[in-house]
Amino acid sequence: MPPINNVNFELRKVLFYMQAIQKILSEIKEVKLLVIGDVMLDKYIWGDTSRISPEAPVPVVKVSSETYTAGGAANVALNIATLGSKAMLFGWIGEDDNGEKLTQTITNQGVVVVPGSISKDKNTIVKTRVVCRRQQVCRLDAEDSPDCFQVTPHDIATKLAPAIKEADAIILSDYAKGIITTETIKAIQAVARPETIIALDPKPRPSISYSGLSVMTPNRSEAYKLAGINEDEITEFPAELVCKRIYEKYSPKSLIITLGADGMLLSENGEVVSKVPTYAREVFDVSGAGDTVIASLCVALATGASMLDAIHFANTAAGFVVGKIGTATATPDDIIAYASHK
Repeated sequence: MPPINNVNFELRKVLFYMQAIQKILSEIKEVKLLVIGDVMLDKYIWGDTSRISPEAPVPVVKVSSETYTAGGAANVALNIATLGSKAMLFGWIGEDDNGEKLTQTITNQGVVVVPGSISKDKNTIVKTRVVCRRQQVCRLDAEDSPDCFQVTPHDIATKLAPAIKEADAIILSDYAKGIITTETIKAIQAVARPETIIALDPKPRPSISYSGLSVMTPNRSEAYKLAGINEDEITEFPAELVCKRIYEKYSPKSLIITLGADGMLLSENGEVVSKVPTYAREVFDVSGAGDTVIASLCVALATGASMLDAIHFANTAAGFVVGKIGTATATPDDIIAYASHK
């Protein structure tokens, strides 16, 4: 049996975090966030399999149903709206059947699509996942070249400037599909109010500079790439070295590295400030978990929460969604219930 003092400390800690979560949730409807990034439709084909194809060593899937959910930047916006905050979204959506499905999915949940997002010249990006017996069998991606999805300074000035100035926080959702570039980031920073939080969930590549952001939320693999370290040569995550190198290259005010089963790590000024263990009790599907983290983190920060309180809030939301199959979102009630049993 643990010592009484330890039990009391853990109880006080849980009560403290519950109070912080409740305070965030009490103010969540007052904030407005803008998501800019790579929008996509997630299609799920559900079925069962009992045999291998005679044509190739692959399972034969008997399809029972199909469902559609928001993916990429659209899922980030949907997470924000589900929490109860005002969510605006800009990302290219094709004027096609898939675009119509996606637009209907998110607008029905309260997401406001920034005028000019829907384009006749572009096809909606679609990721199709085939799922059998709670296991993903394969994924099919239908997308055009990133060059087709680039955003120009003119687009930002004419389509995005009002929403950028209106937002309490801006999330750049980067899936390397074309929207997030060095020029895009600089143009957004130039238009945004000085106090506006600008956060990025990156897909690192050498051609892009991520300098001067409020928050960056890479996962472990992305953090290695941002730091210029070959993860295949590393046996244990070198947190101090990774954080130091990322800060030297990009100088984010706050760096939050998501580490899967190992939780989250907060770094400021290149130094490791805190490590927060995962709150996930069971993991069925990590699809969209990064979207939930950055959405809930920025919602919390926009309400005025401290960085650590925002991380605990995001960790709780992510713990809930990874226990669901497919891209999922968390409501305030989900978060309260999940945190109560943490």
